[in-house]
Amino acid sequence: MLGIQSVITLICYLFFILVSFWSIQAIPFYKFMGKYENQAKVLIVLLSVVIGYTVSTFFLNLITTIENLVFLVK
Repeated sequence: MLGIQSVITLICYLFFILVSFWSIQAIPFYKFMGKYENQAKVLIVLLSVVIGYTVSTFFLNLITTIENLVFLVK
């Protein structure tokens, strides 16, 4: 069971990182950063990882909390 949970966690992390990367690309960082185009690309990747990890952790904790509500009823 623990192995399945690890796979689900990894898939969730990757999914939300990809979604955040896709959505952050709409922000024109290149206009703000001027001649620092390479740093803008790194900033996009780092922001994607931070946002994706945070959102994924939220949803995984939400699912765990909902699963633990069963113990309240018993």
